Amino acid sequence: LLSVLCLGDCELHTSCGIQKCTTDFVSFTSHLNAALEDFDLEFCKALRAYSVCTYRNSKACRGNLVYHSAVLGIGDLMTQRNCTKNGPTSSTNSEMTHDPCNYSGHTEEREHHGGEKTPPPTYLFCGLFGDPHLRTFKDHFQTCKVEGAWPLIDNKYLQVQVTNVPVVPGSSATATNKITIIFKPYQDCTDQKVYQATTDDLPAAFVDGTTGGGDEHTRSLHIVEKVSGRYIEMHARYIGTTVFIRQLGHYLTLAIRMPQELVMAYEQSQDLQLCVSGCPSSERIDRGGHLPLPVLGELLPGRAAPRSRSGYTLETATTKCHEKMLVKDIYFHSCVFDLLTTGDANFTAAAHSALQDVEALHPSKEHWHIFPRSGGDGVGRDSKFFGLLCLTLVAYL
Repeated sequence: LLSVLCLGDCELHTSCGIQKCTTDFVSFTSHLNAALEDFDLEFCKALRAYSVCTYRNSKACRGNLVYHSAVLGIGDLMTQRNCTKNGPTSSTNSEMTHDPCNYSGHTEEREHHGGEKTPPPTYLFCGLFGDPHLRTFKDHFQTCKVEGAWPLIDNKYLQVQVTNVPVVPGSSATATNKITIIFKPYQDCTDQKVYQATTDDLPAAFVDGTTGGGDEHTRSLHIVEKVSGRYIEMHARYIGTTVFIRQLGHYLTLAIRMPQELVMAYEQSQDLQLCVSGCPSSERIDRGGHLPLPVLGELLPGRAAPRSRSGYTLETATTKCHEKMLVKDIYFHSCVFDLLTTGDANFTAAAHSALQDVEALHPSKEHWHIFPRSGGDGVGRDSKFFGLLCLTLVAYL
């Protein structure tokens, strides 16, 4: 399509409005994120608006090559995206554009009524996986105990609570076996909706049996089942929020993408939110960002590599994790940590899926991978440091 988006130096007939049609299309689609579930819906609306605009200019643009290229490009894109010719269209009319149940339209509304151009919304990411590892909205990475019920998010629009249970006897490491999400009532977009998942019960519906909130045609809030009983997505268009929940082995993982202005919409009494503030220092297992590997025994010349209670050695755990993750970032090191702690290979899949969720939802590609600092007493990039870890007995085991 880029070949037809000629906005600057094209020799256009003064009476031909193709440039305005193209400019509007770019405006309608520039804020869209292809990773989000409603991308095709919004993209098709923009394409139909583009098509209507070109039709209105068909006589004036009859001899314009750019116009004819645009018409062909629109047809090709509508076929690729399975767009129907009839349906809703994007509009530059302020009354038609305002959709209170579409967060991407909120910015447009402010521009129409305030007169000032506002920047596109900033999105934040939070994830929880393993036993358990937390990536906060500030991209801080922590490993915590947080046994029992803890709030991940608690603001004006959304409440997310997780319950964590011990993974293995004698260890303070825990993993998530229950997730409760409350979508709070919002205008005419949705009434209150409660979702609850527990180990071996990952439903594709809210607790009241419905799969969405608000008007079924606008789909302002809905659940999509990706893998039966194993993976669901929740899309809340009215607050620009997407949630992924998976079950891997006996435990659950969660990833969420939410606009920054909504993340920060909470009262002082709601200040305990793991996604916002991280885990309390008393609940941290990692030491200043370093993961202490639970490897027992001493590594002496002529002796075999020591095994943890899990049955894995540092070498076998590293090899197992490397099968799924080639980049030795914090997700790779979390995988090693979890295998040495639990011996459960499902945690390898959990770490890998957590990274996939980051790549699908995190707005900044350059921040997908987090690399722990080497040195100190935790996991680092230095292979020599890995060897030194074998000499330690971790206190929390």
